[in-house]
Amino acid sequence: MPATADATQDASRTFDTRTGKRVKDDQSSIPFALPDITEAEIEAVSDSVRSGWLTTGPNSAAFEKEFASFLGDGLEAVAVNSATAGLHLAVEALGLGPDDEVLVPTWTFTSTAEVVRYVGANPVLVDVEPGSLNIDFAAAERAITERTRAILPVHFAGLPVPRGDLSKFASSHGLEVVEDAAHAFPVISEGRLVGDSESAAVVFSFYATKTMTTGEGGMLVTRRPEIAERARTMRLHGISRDVFDRYTSTKPNWHYEVVAPGYKYNLPDPAAAIGRVQLRRSKDMTAARQRIAERYNTELAGLPLQLPAQPREPGGHAWHVYAMRLADDAPVSRDRFVERMAEMGVGTSVHFIPLHMHPYWRDTLQLKCADFPVASEVFNRVVSLPIFSAMTDRQIERVIRSVHKALASSPQEQRSTRRPDDPEVSTFSCDERNRG
Repeated sequence: MPATADATQDASRTFDTRTGKRVKDDQSSIPFALPDITEAEIEAVSDSVRSGWLTTGPNSAAFEKEFASFLGDGLEAVAVNSATAGLHLAVEALGLGPDDEVLVPTWTFTSTAEVVRYVGANPVLVDVEPGSLNIDFAAAERAITERTRAILPVHFAGLPVPRGDLSKFASSHGLEVVEDAAHAFPVISEGRLVGDSESAAVVFSFYATKTMTTGEGGMLVTRRPEIAERARTMRLHGISRDVFDRYTSTKPNWHYEVVAPGYKYNLPDPAAAIGRVQLRRSKDMTAARQRIAERYNTELAGLPLQLPAQPREPGGHAWHVYAMRLADDAPVSRDRFVERMAEMGVGTSVHFIPLHMHPYWRDTLQLKCADFPVASEVFNRVVSLPIFSAMTDRQIERVIRSVHKALASSPQEQRSTRRPDDPEVSTFSCDERNRG
């Protein structure tokens, strides 16, 4: 951010009084992700704390209504303390259990599959499409058995699984759908926002790195009243009455019943207060991410990279993650690229280490890399660049310059650098024991 009379400095951050934003000093290291928090969120939290509502209360209830209304008509939203909690509540509400199978892409974070295990069901991992890295329906088709009950697709990086393809696949096989939309707010799929769907449930994440945040938090969205009712009951110990209703009544209202062994998944009011402000700012924050992605697309073109899959329609990508891949002729390995970016003060990440490469899933489900040719090959090449809505122009330019420099290795380094497909490049490689 250019130095102006409107900016004041402290030891580590710049505060822009015009926007109310606190951002990292452009001369310091650029983190991979940073939440976009302004004075409006800080004031909302302060007001919530002063009100006395530290647990689930009026802000949480209002956040649910506002979020559902943002997505579309006829929806119910249930606020929870993480997307993992929301996914768990969704599969529990569907009655999934032992002997049931649920199709899950291997290209995801472990929470997508682990919630299936929470209810005693079995996740069946399948490969992804080479372009979008979203679930491959042909691979999913081959994985279906008489025990398959549901599919849990992931909208990777913010690029949605095509709505029509998902609906057609699920209906043709009689499957329930729970959408993992942790990366996908707000984003359009075939003319409608992800979340405005006929799926059993769609679950969003408000973790600190996401496109909008509550610090920790999530939201389950559904059109089915019975799923919403069950989720509300199970998110708070299986109690039959909402704690907010019990504590706001002016009459004696202490009686309640435990109707099931539930969980502790409710969202506190200070977190919901942040979420309400972030929701109001979400379109502007998404537009900022879009602009960053467009800069990267333009200024990284021509480098030995495969840039991310592009949206099919306006508003068709949330750009939670900018996940590119090193090309065959890249002069350095992915791991060395990450090291060089860090040396220049730019944070990066890898999305994802496929589930079939993690010891628990590999050994428990007896998985082989050969069963996931796309994910296994892409893993050693993929890397994610910083993309967050509070990024300044100078930070964006610095990331771009650093990528150019990181891919401009000397002849000596080029000779000594391992190729990206070398099985020793990464700890999570497809070694001989896991190749199949």
